[in-house]
Amino acid sequence: MASLSVKIKELSLKNPVMTASGTFGYGLEFADLMPLDGIGGIIVKGTTLKPREGNDYPRMAETASGMLNCVGLQNKGVDYFCEHIYPQIKDIDTNMIVNVSGSSPEDYAECAARIDALEKIPAIELNISCPNVKDGGMAFGVTCAGASSVVKAVRKAYHKTLIVKLSPNVTDITEIARAVEAEGADSVSLINTLMGMAIDIERRKTLLSINTGGLSGPAVKPVALRMVWQVAKAVKIPVIGLGGISSAKDAIEFLMAGATAIEIGTANFLDPAISIKIRDGINDWLDSHGCLSVQEIIGVV
Repeated sequence: MASLSVKIKELSLKNPVMTASGTFGYGLEFADLMPLDGIGGIIVKGTTLKPREGNDYPRMAETASGMLNCVGLQNKGVDYFCEHIYPQIKDIDTNMIVNVSGSSPEDYAECAARIDALEKIPAIELNISCPNVKDGGMAFGVTCAGASSVVKAVRKAYHKTLIVKLSPNVTDITEIARAVEAEGADSVSLINTLMGMAIDIERRKTLLSINTGGLSGPAVKPVALRMVWQVAKAVKIPVIGLGGISSAKDAIEFLMAGATAIEIGTANFLDPAISIKIRDGINDWLDSHGCLSVQEIIGVV
């Protein structure tokens, strides 16, 4: 077997395969379907300072080669997570990473500080695609100033590995990546979902309750791959690639484009064990091509 281990700053992963936030619950839901300790990390569903109900239904719609969602970060808040979820997941033998969201830099920082106190949560992933309530609802992640303000606030409150998840709904994603790197991000993950829409022509209404939603799945892979390649050349910190990965071939493409690790999202809905299959597929490819380590192919393109 080839060596599959990689590092995201101080975070050691037994292999480069992780699951994407919002597609794998808290990991517990998949425990009977696959060995949770078989992958490099699990990024749990988005967590906010206060409980959120999410958006009204319908909030998911199938599209060609993908899906739209506008779930709206439904969760019971960080205190509930710390008291009720953390005790159930802290002993899973992989990196349990919390995705943190907020509506102001202060919200993000306070939520991150509470998670910082949890011994067995070694990293957080900041979702900066959230609307800034103080700036008319524009997402933090679409401007350098907005992205920087969140990372700066969180970096003061959080002392472990800090991953920042980038929005693709921008003109130049490398500018955002460099901005968060300058404020202390240890890694960037990309891409978050692309903004999309679907319409029911018989009802003459949009298929989602808030009209638009995030597009994910195989349809976004070429865009995600291009952005990962661009960002990997623009920053010195590790890049985590995601967006439409549904096979070992897809994952290897992202690694070759410069990703140190990858996340699997929408494909989990189709095959709950896909992450294990992709891990094994990466290993088989490395073996068949005479590679002793996954490090040999990272960023070769």
